[in-house]
Amino acid sequence: MKRRVVITGLGVIAPNGIGKDEFWKSLKEGKSGITRITRFDATTYPCQVAGEVRNFDPTNYMDPKTAKRMDRFSHFALVCAKMAMKDAGLEMNGYSSERAGVVSGSALGGVPHAEAQHALFLEKGLKRIDPLLAIKLFPGEAASQISIQLHTKGPAYTISTACVSGVDAIGLGFSLIKDNAIDVAIVGGSEAPLAPMTFGAFCNVGALSKANENPQAASKPFDIERDGFAMSEGGGFLVLEELSHAVRRDAHIYAELVGFGATSDAYHMTRSNPSGDEAINAIKIALCEADLDPLSVEYVNAHGSSTPLNDEIETVIIKKVFNDYAYKLPISSNKSMLGHSLGAAGAIEVIASVLTIEDSFIPPTINYQHPDPQCDLNYVPNRGINKEVNTVLSNSFAFGSRNAAVVIKKYNNNR
Repeated sequence: MKRRVVITGLGVIAPNGIGKDEFWKSLKEGKSGITRITRFDATTYPCQVAGEVRNFDPTNYMDPKTAKRMDRFSHFALVCAKMAMKDAGLEMNGYSSERAGVVSGSALGGVPHAEAQHALFLEKGLKRIDPLLAIKLFPGEAASQISIQLHTKGPAYTISTACVSGVDAIGLGFSLIKDNAIDVAIVGGSEAPLAPMTFGAFCNVGALSKANENPQAASKPFDIERDGFAMSEGGGFLVLEELSHAVRRDAHIYAELVGFGATSDAYHMTRSNPSGDEAINAIKIALCEADLDPLSVEYVNAHGSSTPLNDEIETVIIKKVFNDYAYKLPISSNKSMLGHSLGAAGAIEVIASVLTIEDSFIPPTINYQHPDPQCDLNYVPNRGINKEVNTVLSNSFAFGSRNAAVVIKKYNNNR
């Protein structure tokens, strides 16, 4: 019999809220977390806005010695994982450590920390390099720290697939449980990319918004005046469990993860294929695994990056998957409020999708003021809606021609 996978814990850190309650309240209210950059001096940059996580002190969640040994992206990952495990009621007990695993996603890992160390190296020489850079630099630090701190002894994998890293991590955890390799998976993504050179590279490639005078309106998915995404930081982790494992301990079940699909366009490093064909296949694979007809989907949590081409292509993709039904589907982009946190973005959006089911509320796409004739679907503009939602599709796309899709359903113990 096919093993079913349910979601029992959520942990999130985002520019508009730390913890699932504050995060969800901000999404419901349409609250943007985008501001002018304060992390470094960006006055000479054409792009000067970002989604910074404020009021986050890792030593509120771990001892200072542990915090010192970790990069900021790993701080986000470990704290989100701890939040999710506490939310699931699985702190240090209630599960076999040998049957629990970790899958963490990050596009950049500790590269921004390396920037500061490189500058110090050039100025002061070899002996001034922080020896902990060897640990902080690699993307696998987050998964290892989570495993060490939470005593999981199953697989501890790292996924680095650009902006679909967090969703791919969820997909791998889903597969490990289905295949009976483990019973509990701590999965998600984290990113801390707001450093001068890293930010500048995305600025130079033309991906970032230049709406510097009105930061909160910089991310405007599907609006005809969109001019790029607002880079942000943060993390999102979920606890996945095999159904009977969750039921035995009387866990609160948020939703059931029923389908995952991943494909590659094999097209271009920074542009999606305009046909959208392989992204469509990713969605169809996820729906097929879920044994669902497209008409069963009641809400699409869009990738919605706020870049001119990608939003148009995603609209085409949705139309090709859902045909006429696409015009009836509510679709919204969390990035309008959160910005784009690269490898963390998809995992955070899956958490928002779970909370949509839990709370019967669809968050809005804010900053939607000027409709684009090429983006002519219902993007839930500016104000969220109360609506019972049983099935959600969450899309993620990435540099390197990558596509990923997740299907989540309201849990039904009679299925």
